[in-house]
Amino acid sequence: MSTISRRTFMLAATAMGAIALAGSIAYAELPALAKKDTYKVGFAQTESNNPWRIAQTNSMKSEAEKLGYQLVYTDAAGSAAKQVADVNSMIAQGVDVIFLAPREEKPLIPAVMAAKKAGIPVILLDRNVDQSLAKAGEDYVTFIGSDFIAEGKRVAEWLAKNANGKSKIIELEGTTGSSPANDRKKGFDEAIAAAGGFEILASQTGDFARDKGRQVAEALLQAHPDADIIYAHNDEMAIGAIAAIEAAGKVPGKDILVLSIDGGKEAVQAVIDGTIAVVVECNPRFGPKGFEIMQKYAAGEKIEPKVINDDKLYDSSNAAAELATAY
Repeated sequence: MSTISRRTFMLAATAMGAIALAGSIAYAELPALAKKDTYKVGFAQTESNNPWRIAQTNSMKSEAEKLGYQLVYTDAAGSAAKQVADVNSMIAQGVDVIFLAPREEKPLIPAVMAAKKAGIPVILLDRNVDQSLAKAGEDYVTFIGSDFIAEGKRVAEWLAKNANGKSKIIELEGTTGSSPANDRKKGFDEAIAAAGGFEILASQTGDFARDKGRQVAEALLQAHPDADIIYAHNDEMAIGAIAAIEAAGKVPGKDILVLSIDGGKEAVQAVIDGTIAVVVECNPRFGPKGFEIMQKYAAGEKIEPKVINDDKLYDSSNAAAELATAY
């Protein structure tokens, strides 16, 4: 049985308290966004420790500059507690709207609710919050991002057709409690179970980080020397897993298939090189779509609760041709 840390417990308790408060005040409608020539926009980023996050941040900054908007940018450095504080700081600075990439589903609920109480609309980017605690169209405007369940499912479906007799899987999960980790696991696990003939030997978080992914892969490969597939929830962990496979004296792509999600240039190059078998893209270029949705909301247009990005799939059939367009 896992031990719940005091920090996790306190964040969850704070989230539940925020919901109780919101329920008692009974905010029924989203805050409005006035139609203006320029805006002061908050963007609360979760971290900047990998190419995907950097590409997302650059896209947001570039689009804000193009539109002539003031962007208040923060980096939570991988801390849900700091990200809540970042949003509170934006509220104090009087931003017009907040783009939030929530690090975890439950701990960021207080931030969403605080912005709503302050009359500032929130648009979620790339990660969602717990739908039992906050809802699109009521507590925040919308979620813009990929269909994480579909991403995991696409990886599993590709594997079912291309496994060539390999069947024993190690799964490297993303950040515990985050929507992409939850959903990429759900999509893959359910689809691989439906396909039949596969076994997930072990599943453990690598926190979406390259070095931690390497460390976890090394430990799991030692514990399960018969593993011949590694499914990583993102490119960083997949690249870490390649190093772990090589350290174990095995050949990535031959002895062990590596499967990934994100689609960064380094990972697509690894597909060309044969060390990664398949990568399902998770598009990080949120600037154009994010600000388009914001402007439509200000204009009074109806916004769907989810706006899903289109994602590519890279394997040996197209990686070389698509490398130039990868982020």
